[in-house]
Amino acid sequence: MKRREFITLIGGAAAAWPLAAQAQQAMPVVGYLNQGSPESDASRLTGLRRGLNQSGYVEGRNFVIEYRWAGNQADRLPALAADLAQLQVTVIVAAGLLPARAARAATISIPIVFSVGADPLQLGLVASLNRPGGYLTGFNGFVGELGAKGLALLHDLVPGAATIGFLENPNSPIFELTTRDVLAAAPVIGVKVQISRAGTDRELDAAFASLVQARTEALLVGSDVFFNTRMEQLAALAARHTIPTMYSYREFVVAGGLISYGTSLIEQYRQVGLYTGRILKGEKPADLPVMQTTKLELIITKTAKTLGLDVPAKLLATADEVIE
Repeated sequence: MKRREFITLIGGAAAAWPLAAQAQQAMPVVGYLNQGSPESDASRLTGLRRGLNQSGYVEGRNFVIEYRWAGNQADRLPALAADLAQLQVTVIVAAGLLPARAARAATISIPIVFSVGADPLQLGLVASLNRPGGYLTGFNGFVGELGAKGLALLHDLVPGAATIGFLENPNSPIFELTTRDVLAAAPVIGVKVQISRAGTDRELDAAFASLVQARTEALLVGSDVFFNTRMEQLAALAARHTIPTMYSYREFVVAGGLISYGTSLIEQYRQVGLYTGRILKGEKPADLPVMQTTKLELIITKTAKTLGLDVPAKLLATADEVIE
């Protein structure tokens, strides 16, 4: 090879490296902000990736994700959100109300797609459900507003229960909303509600011990990220203490729980992924109406027999799915 040709070849190869780096840098980046941990996030990420895939985006091929988990320490969220904003990610996916608020405080320009369990208008995230008007939009799973219905279904399952426990996280930003609705529904249904509070693992164990001591006959678990990251633990505690327990997401039943009424985390985050894909393609959050769940499911597992329960035929007939 001639010296001039060799120099030209080397020069061309050297020029190609910056171009490859630029192509990598040009790939859109999705920032993912979650209060929990990677170990407890499988359902959400399955749904998110599924929605993005359906939008034509494959992680590592034509977009990347920058993950930020707070390890169940909510006070870390502002710094993690600020880190994503400093990276100038293309869009931020906020998994829950506290991550959404942290992301909103960290940027005034990066689009944010949230998933929350109650009305985002009431929570102050958007100006309108149909036309959010800012740089936030997302999904309302309604789970924070389904406590009354869950209580009624649980009473149908255990009709002899005079007292039903309600497990809530006092640190939850929608604690007052969910507690109010459940307490208001109790006299209509004809039961007493015993409020139990837990925001740590130690408090969770103590709450179940207290429920057993009070001979509480059934339990409704509130919707909160703390509980959602402890599905198997909650199902195991309920089984160990033989307390029939109602949850908000079908994933609890898959993890060994008894019954759930609400939506699916996978489906919820698939919708979030679809919106994220639309924003990556250039649409504005201000023009994307807040999505609201249209599919609420009653899921029951056959483990009711191990608790000495006979599921009423009427309840089985209305169930969307009975898991063996």
